[in-house]
Amino acid sequence: MTAAPAQVATATQRLPTASPVPLLLRATLCSIGIFPASLVVEPIGAAGTVPMLLALLVAAFWLTSWAWGLHDPLAARHPGRVAVSCLLLSTVASAASLYVGASGGSTETTRAAGERWLLLVIASAALVTVCAESVRSAADAARCVRALLNGAFVCCLFAIVQFVFSVNPVDWMQYAMPGFTDNGGNTSFQPRGALVRVAGVAFSPIELGVVAAMLLPLSLWRLVFDDVGRTWLHWAQTAALMFAVAASISRSGVLGLAVAVGVTVPFLTRTARRWVLVASPVVLAAVFLSVPGLLSTLGGALGADASDPSIATRLGNYPRVVAMVDAHPVLGLGPGNYMPTNALHILDNQYLNSLVTMGLVGLVGTVVYLVLPGLAGLHAARTARSPSLRSLAGALAAGTLAGAVCSLTFDSLSFPVFALTFPALVGLSGAAWLLVRQEEEPDGSH
Repeated sequence: MTAAPAQVATATQRLPTASPVPLLLRATLCSIGIFPASLVVEPIGAAGTVPMLLALLVAAFWLTSWAWGLHDPLAARHPGRVAVSCLLLSTVASAASLYVGASGGSTETTRAAGERWLLLVIASAALVTVCAESVRSAADAARCVRALLNGAFVCCLFAIVQFVFSVNPVDWMQYAMPGFTDNGGNTSFQPRGALVRVAGVAFSPIELGVVAAMLLPLSLWRLVFDDVGRTWLHWAQTAALMFAVAASISRSGVLGLAVAVGVTVPFLTRTARRWVLVASPVVLAAVFLSVPGLLSTLGGALGADASDPSIATRLGNYPRVVAMVDAHPVLGLGPGNYMPTNALHILDNQYLNSLVTMGLVGLVGTVVYLVLPGLAGLHAARTARSPSLRSLAGALAAGTLAGAVCSLTFDSLSFPVFALTFPALVGLSGAAWLLVRQEEEPDGSH
């Protein structure tokens, strides 16, 4: 660590020795930011990305170990499990309605879409559950955080190359991944104002900006409390995440950044808060000065009114949403079954998307899934005694709340990088919740 961050935590606040965290779990977390979301195993389709396959493998191992009595699945109880269970139950209910034809459109295509959504929810549940069960100390949490951030750093490097050199290294990945094909749908480059915004390995620049904002608090936590690895690399990862938010030129990314920083800063140590307040203007100035036109382009995007095509399209979709909900109010069209052929009909709001596809039941499940982990994380951060654990819980609350807020501005769970990053944060937030309870009850009783 450098001199200033080293003063933030005393030796007694440093991370204890780590216990083994499954390699498969760490590989899954790292892969989220490394492997392009558009490259899939063709027979499987959209659910055949590398991170999805690894997450489903995690689910298979967890279920097998439960069936063989190798672990107690009920031992690690935390709000994140409640949240993802609500999403899973609402998904199953809507899928059942779809399969019996109650939604009015049970075809091979709609059933396949429902199956893909169900696989995503199962993968998400696996990450939420296994992350919390595997992390038994702050050091274990740090190992998972490193894996998640290292993958995100690769994604940011791709975005930097795209933004600076106007070339797309994602195209080269296909040659290194035999058996995978481009599933399409990704938009690595999108013009906005005087610049072209980029996506890294994500599906769209919006997704890149939001995910980078969600992970920034964890990067700040690592800067303060994690001695493993080179300090310059920690700083580089943090700077890359901030640059990714800027390079996405996304209102959603800026909104996510504001929420993430606003929530996480109060839970940092006093010295760390001072460093953030001092360094933030310098970093922002450096980013805007190094990229001519960035400030004016981003300012124009943020200052847009209802005449802006993006905003006008969102507002224009509300009457269509009302009509679809009136037709199937309880369980919707079926999970994953809002598939507009016209880009102008994309809802750009996950809550509305869930309302249309899974009805009022799905909307409740989605709200609980996206919002409850952040609120629980805030409670854990407020009650934690250890500075490192308080900051960790606050960082995870910040990331999940940023995701929940930004889900108002894009259909977040339809984007594979966000859809797997979020449950990873929920699982780690559940682990922090359990660690805080251990502080309150040293004997480990619940």
